[in-house]
Amino acid sequence: MTLHRLFAGLALSLAAVAATQAASSPAPADSAWPTHPIRLIATYGPGSSIDIIARLVAKPLAEQLGQPVIVENKPGAGGDLGTNIVAKAAKDGYTIGFASAGPITVNPNARPKMPYDSLKDLAPVALIATGPNVILVNPSLPVKNLKELIAYIKANPDKVSFASAGVGTSGHIAGELFQHLSKTSILHVPYKGNSEAITDTLGGRTQMVISGVPPILPFVKSGRLRAIAVADTKRSPLLPDVPTVGEAGLPGAESVAWYGLVAPAGTPTKILDRLHDEIVKAVHTPELQQKFAGLGIVASSDTRAQFGKLMTDEFARFKALFKQVHLVIQ
Repeated sequence: MTLHRLFAGLALSLAAVAATQAASSPAPADSAWPTHPIRLIATYGPGSSIDIIARLVAKPLAEQLGQPVIVENKPGAGGDLGTNIVAKAAKDGYTIGFASAGPITVNPNARPKMPYDSLKDLAPVALIATGPNVILVNPSLPVKNLKELIAYIKANPDKVSFASAGVGTSGHIAGELFQHLSKTSILHVPYKGNSEAITDTLGGRTQMVISGVPPILPFVKSGRLRAIAVADTKRSPLLPDVPTVGEAGLPGAESVAWYGLVAPAGTPTKILDRLHDEIVKAVHTPELQQKFAGLGIVASSDTRAQFGKLMTDEFARFKALFKQVHLVIQ
């Protein structure tokens, strides 16, 4: 055999081996995704709005993806603990997190130190739904509308306190925004959750509470809480007789709670796009539409880019607001 034939044969053998290896090698991670269960980090505890919505979404999402979507509650530090887990997770689509204003746009602007950068370390996946906050008072307070409430607070300094589900929550920020725009001063009383905040306002230990619609609806209907205004640009279909803050004379005090999903920055775009499309499909099923309506929230069809813009726009809004009101969360 000549040297030329020897090298030619060797080259053919190597090519055959390479072809065999290429055929048997696994495809890139994102092409077959998902091949095993997905973790969905809920950044607040069991029974919270985020926990409820996360579990509602997880079921149809799992059915559509063909893999279990396991909700893990990781509460703590106003949502920062769970969000940090997502930010530091592998960029493979198998750990995603529930996102809300607190850990994404509020805390990063109000806490001196953060373990993550919410706009750089996280990629927007999908805006799931939005829902308004409502300003409510104990009926013992002699006010029937927003103008009367503002006048009463100004005439009775240090006699009105407002309850929220905790520091950095949407109810807390809505209260700070209300004070800033109405030029009033109210004592903020943070609780560990929404139920405690509502309970103490029902009992008169606090005079005012700012909350999402679902937990307060039965108390408004029974007259145990008085709804003053909806912090949105349109009225809630569950409270059609309650004016918006703009209609009530305080435009700019809108504070809409939003719920979405994020993933670690750097997760392959194909995975992010697949997740987005499947989530939008899930939340627009008749079953989830009905359940969302009962919660007073509205399913979203926003693109990933639109959700990302919401995050950056709200981040900038709160950054400016907190500088004006000197809000710092320890």
